[in-house]
Amino acid sequence: MSGLSIDKLSMRFDLPNGGSVQALKDVSLELKAGELLSVLGPSGCGKTTLLNIVAGFLAPTDGVMKLNGHQITGPDAERGMVFQQGALFEWMSVRDNVGFGPSMKGMPKHDKAEIVNHLLDVVGLQDFKEKAVYELSGGMQQRVALARCLANDPDVILMDEPLGALDALTREKMQSLVLKLWKETGKTIILITHSVEEALLLGERLIVMAPRPGRIHKEYRLPFAELGVSSDLREVKKHPDFAKKREEILGMIWDMEEEIMGRSEASA
Repeated sequence: MSGLSIDKLSMRFDLPNGGSVQALKDVSLELKAGELLSVLGPSGCGKTTLLNIVAGFLAPTDGVMKLNGHQITGPDAERGMVFQQGALFEWMSVRDNVGFGPSMKGMPKHDKAEIVNHLLDVVGLQDFKEKAVYELSGGMQQRVALARCLANDPDVILMDEPLGALDALTREKMQSLVLKLWKETGKTIILITHSVEEALLLGERLIVMAPRPGRIHKEYRLPFAELGVSSDLREVKKHPDFAKKREEILGMIWDMEEEIMGRSEASA
């Protein structure tokens, strides 16, 4: 079976004082190869925990995950991660950062050079390939992070708030780049974000997670990502259904945050 399957996934963190925190409870999801999923939810609902489990960084308490029919038991090159901060080798050049994965695999220099040059063209960094990462702006660093992830040719790209630290204009440009890469590479992408607008723009599918214990509260199938591949994102935001969905989801998350605040005050 091609794609990602998550079946009744749960995660409990045991605390030193003998207590525990149920971060996720019975999360089930089927994601076909090539789909783009955005994940929203109030603070502390387990979005990043879910992503780290799919990445193989955490072992779930219960449940099973399979990618292309085989069980996920730990980190693997078939799943690539792009963090909010690029997690790059800042002292190395852009070219060496992008080529790091292929080098670790022992790929021949000629083949590696072809892949790196192609990806630098795709993300618009060919003129900066000899620059050290620390010399680049935040937006450029995230382009390097995307290219480095793609150089490993993963089946699934996991993104944890990758655009959250960028200014508004750079963020919009990067959103367009994510859609371009999604369409051109056919990769499966899971994107965690706190921005409802971003989730709507980039999510072919969108799930809203409920407060802890984290679980899927509602799922949407949306046209905006497909529209954004060939249209200006500002035009996509003018779509008659965009504002309606944004207000609906904002209200949903606002109610959840109010519920969390009420719990906190009651236990104080």
